[in-house]
Amino acid sequence: MRANWVRQKLHAGEATLGTFIGLGSPNVSELLAHAGFDWLVIETEHNGLDSAEVEHLLMATNGTETIPIVRIPSANPVFIQRALDMGGMGVLVPLVKSAEEAEAIVRATRYPPAGSRSFGPLRASHYTFDNADYFARANDHLLVILILETKEAVADLEAILSVPGVDGIYLGPFDLCLSLGLDPMRQPFPEIEAIIARAITLCQEKGVAFGTGCSTPQELASRYAQGCTMLGYGTDYSLLTRAARTGVEAFRELARVGGKSSRQGEQK
Repeated sequence: MRANWVRQKLHAGEATLGTFIGLGSPNVSELLAHAGFDWLVIETEHNGLDSAEVEHLLMATNGTETIPIVRIPSANPVFIQRALDMGGMGVLVPLVKSAEEAEAIVRATRYPPAGSRSFGPLRASHYTFDNADYFARANDHLLVILILETKEAVADLEAILSVPGVDGIYLGPFDLCLSLGLDPMRQPFPEIEAIIARAITLCQEKGVAFGTGCSTPQELASRYAQGCTMLGYGTDYSLLTRAARTGVEAFRELARVGGKSSRQGEQK
């Protein structure tokens, strides 16, 4: 089993950069891994990917140093086990509400006696060739990241961060807004910023990474300065839509100006 160098950097308080894979394309995943992202999160909560497709996305990162993480649909231990057995180097778990749930999630990622994970890492152990090595090292190299997106988790945050094995929390701003009765389409909100500031302080005290998404280089710089160490830069589809929109808008402006100039020439 290869060392999870992203986990090591996060535990050392060093910043890392990643992005989310929502389109389900192994080619896009491979491209973004070669682009230099430290980690990629494979989305399975909000799209229709099946296990075979997730496995192909994990394979796409094999020829790179990028660490693949799977955002599972829920904290169900079956989803956790499947993501790890297929070769995920960590899980991103949604809708966590309490320290008790966090403890159960960590246990599901650990082999006994530290946890309750069943043994069968077919692809993760290189199809059993590396069974012994994987069993010996997995507990120390798998990332456990919890999404901070419920008011209950905000209230129990200090206890959640005190759970051994929780490596980081990642802000889910849209669902957190919904949980707090705020309209997510009208972000930013001072309430969310206050939660972020408190979370970063607690994370630094507990030695836990704090992550959040950014959409511009300027936002990356701001969150980096604030103390975020798990920085997400867009998603595959947002990066694509932004590039497409920029080109389309540039062309529309050229056409508008060119058409206006042409009409003025005709009038002369």
